[in-house]
Amino acid sequence: MTGPANLIFYALAALTVGSAVLVAVLPNIVYAAVALLFSFAGVAGLYVFLSADFLAATQVLVYVGGILILILFAVFLSNRISDVKISNPARFQWQAALLCLALFGVLSTTAVRTVFPLKHGLTYQPTTAEIGELLMTRYLLPFEAASVLLLAALIGAALLSRPDGKGKGSADMEEPK
Repeated sequence: MTGPANLIFYALAALTVGSAVLVAVLPNIVYAAVALLFSFAGVAGLYVFLSADFLAATQVLVYVGGILILILFAVFLSNRISDVKISNPARFQWQAALLCLALFGVLSTTAVRTVFPLKHGLTYQPTTAEIGELLMTRYLLPFEAASVLLLAALIGAALLSRPDGKGKGSADMEEPK
């Protein structure tokens, strides 16, 4: 990597790490969720930089499009949201800071001491076609079994989250008064 490629990589890395730090230290959970959006977007950009287009698209669709929106909906649609002050509690800051510094030291040492092989003259090859072919041929049965399992979990979560606490069918539902 030379020239503008270095600049783009370091900008994406700074965006990812800076946003992740903001997620951990911001007291307002909505602002922390917005910082999480930028952290996820930075990770997706790094995946694009690594020519992992499928992982980048999955990162954007699943994490940015799904998980983050779910967090925001959970915050905004919670019952009695005006009565409760939602915040990110700041407990165990010093212990977490020491653990993070130790982990940073281990990861930095590993990254500096590892010899990464460089391949020159690589061309971009999309990975989505091969993954799609495998999902629709060799791994079709496990893929469909996982989708049915996730659908059952979604239905169970919807039943458990009913406000009246009943996990029964629609025949037992009372008419609103």
